Amino acid sequence: MVFRGAAAAAVYVPDEQSGRLRLSEAVEEEPGDGAAFPVSYPTSGRSAVAEAFRTGELVWSAVAEADDLAVIGSRTAREALPADGAPRTAGEWLGAAPLAAGETLMGCLAVRAPGGNGSGAEQRSFLELYADQVSMRMETEGTRGGTGTVADPGVREPGTRPESPWVDLGRMGSFTLAPVTGRIEADRQALDLLGLPEDRFDGRVETVLAQTVLEDLPALMSVLEPHAGRPCGEDLDFRVRRPDGGLRRVRLRFRVLTDDGGRPRRLLGVIAEASHLRPTGAGVPRAQRLSVALAAAATVSDVSHAVVTALRDPLGADTVVLAELHAGRLVVTGMEPHGPAVWGTWRSQWHSEWPDTSPGDLPTLEGVLSEGRTRLWASSSGLEPGLAEAGPGGLAVLPLPADGRMAGVCLLGWDEPHEFGAGERALLTSAAGLVGHALARARSHDAENEFTSILQRSLLPRALPVLPGGTAVARYLPATTGLAVGGDWYDVIPVSDRSVALVIGDVQGHSAEAATIMGQIRTGIRAYAVEGHPPDVVMSHANRLLIGLDTEAFATCCYVALDVEDGEAWVVRAGHPQPVLRAPDGATREVEAEGGPPLGVIASADFPMTALGMAPGSVLALFTDGLVESSKLHLEDGVQRVRRVLASADPGEADRTADALIGTTERREDDVALLLLRYDGLPVRPRRASWSVWRLPDAVMHARRFTARVLRSWHETRETDAILLVVSELVTNAMTHTSGEVHLNLTLAGERMRVAVSDSSPRAPVKPTGIDWEATGGRGILLVEAVCAAWGSVPLSGGKQVWGEIDLPPQHAEADAEAGAGREASWR
Repeated sequence: MVFRGAAAAAVYVPDEQSGRLRLSEAVEEEPGDGAAFPVSYPTSGRSAVAEAFRTGELVWSAVAEADDLAVIGSRTAREALPADGAPRTAGEWLGAAPLAAGETLMGCLAVRAPGGNGSGAEQRSFLELYADQVSMRMETEGTRGGTGTVADPGVREPGTRPESPWVDLGRMGSFTLAPVTGRIEADRQALDLLGLPEDRFDGRVETVLAQTVLEDLPALMSVLEPHAGRPCGEDLDFRVRRPDGGLRRVRLRFRVLTDDGGRPRRLLGVIAEASHLRPTGAGVPRAQRLSVALAAAATVSDVSHAVVTALRDPLGADTVVLAELHAGRLVVTGMEPHGPAVWGTWRSQWHSEWPDTSPGDLPTLEGVLSEGRTRLWASSSGLEPGLAEAGPGGLAVLPLPADGRMAGVCLLGWDEPHEFGAGERALLTSAAGLVGHALARARSHDAENEFTSILQRSLLPRALPVLPGGTAVARYLPATTGLAVGGDWYDVIPVSDRSVALVIGDVQGHSAEAATIMGQIRTGIRAYAVEGHPPDVVMSHANRLLIGLDTEAFATCCYVALDVEDGEAWVVRAGHPQPVLRAPDGATREVEAEGGPPLGVIASADFPMTALGMAPGSVLALFTDGLVESSKLHLEDGVQRVRRVLASADPGEADRTADALIGTTERREDDVALLLLRYDGLPVRPRRASWSVWRLPDAVMHARRFTARVLRSWHETRETDAILLVVSELVTNAMTHTSGEVHLNLTLAGERMRVAVSDSSPRAPVKPTGIDWEATGGRGILLVEAVCAAWGSVPLSGGKQVWGEIDLPPQHAEADAEAGAGREASWR
């Protein structure tokens, strides 16, 4: 019907002399139902029609009598409706919407349907869309109501038309689209306008798109892929192919309904015949259509799709294949119908998901490529099997030249006998050059994208480290415009066994130069952090590094150093957006960290540090401005959106939280980088002890005694000999090969003991490759390696720290061993 769920609809137009609204047109689902609409209404009455016309607002009413309606709700009087906005009548409902052209009211559209739930969001939206379509038609056709006298109100005979200007409501239809599933539900009027048989419509978006004229397809596809940023109502004119081969122009008015999160939930559309709006011409020539489609094709896949769409259906071909000539082999990049069963020789080898073959395997094809001339066969008899089965009724082979070489080949085949007319021959000849140049351009575009993708991946961490007491996740999305590589970066740097640094930044610009500078800065910051410098010093060093690179680019950066044991963090900013912190109770706030200027601007700039406490269960979000700011999104609004997502997210699902934050971005003008840290705290707080080693002849003995005292105070008796051996060897090496202060640090964390000795020499210890059996030294590192589960050396404040970790047996295992030894002694 003309309105989804309605039994009848009518248009009322004003009569200036009588001061009444008179019936201009009525249609009904069953003949005779429309007789319930009165011939006219007084504009000053209490009917829904008069109320909508006077107020210019949509009105919903419960139908009491045909000519005396009790108004129960309108946009200006919602207190008359129940809480959910739906009337609770058991009979019929009536909706009335004003018809307007700008500020001028032209009449009113009324719809009637059974049931008592007619004022839901979908019904209201559909009524407004229908009113928009009727208003447009009335304005175009000049139907604004008459000026003569109208007869007294009464009931007209079924099937009769009022004697007044009228609007044909029958040439409108409606549909709904679920964006998630892509399913369409359409009434029979909509399907008729689209040229689709009602009994054979499968509800797929692709079926509707297939009816659309090629040049209008991109615009219609943008409508059928709604997003939250789209206005609530838009309109679009497009052309469809009628069953008889002619063209019909239709006008689409649509609205997107969203859920509570702003995501598209449902698209409502009303289409109407619009051939009267624009004269129908002969259409764009086929070659021009192909040219338009290829101009918009950016990738090899796009070119393949454009060729299949622009040539197969217009020419009635049964088989189309596009093959790219790559490294002496033909690689099929597009095929219709899909599947290797169509091809014989082409199935001999495979490249990715498509078959490939050597031109030498198909002599006829090789000859066409060498000649560079389009060849047509009315029958494929006599051709090699690889070509014959592609077009038994007719075959066209198009070599695709580009820049003085062959980019590939295109084949079109017909199953039934096919005669090539003069116009078709000219089209195929001209298409060869168009496709060849588009294929070469797309190949270059794909190669550039692949290069930039590899470059970007090489500059960012491949994987984030596993952190004690927390989980870090990151997301990166390149901009959808321009070069797909930029200067955004992130990093997670384990500085020590209890400290981790989180870094995020953005180099000015969106180019390969910005990405290169980003890689240098990221490497420099990582090196400064691992050396053990405090956050403000790390930022100062990075600032001087960028200034020394002799570039005009600058960068923003945020650096957070976190102690995973106590949750204390220090934040340093260089012109970068503030981080956002989510507390364990769900409250969110921006971290008010005092910041310095961007890196690379002022050589002597200071970068103050701000203290930040994090309780277990907190989530810290660091991001670049691409996530929170664009030409359509103010920075403050973007930060508020991040806070809302964090507040509603499950802190235990860091990956899902990151996806929720990134997933709300659509067409991106800038790169987006996001780094999330969920801080859990340590289940068991490590024990620590440190001692400055005296430079005395018996320094090693004092170090062993200190270690023994600490182990006794910790009631730790496991692997004592191994621990003391590691202390002896590491302290001996430091005292023998370095000068200056030497410090011993002991850490007991769970079932692992860490022994670390720091000194002032930056030179790392070297493991000997061979030792003579008579040598009295040089075995210290070998002994440490033998008894430790892991060992290593890291830079530290101009010097280094050498460490070794010893696995301790579980407490119950040690108790069982002691009990077993006691039983054995008792038995003896």
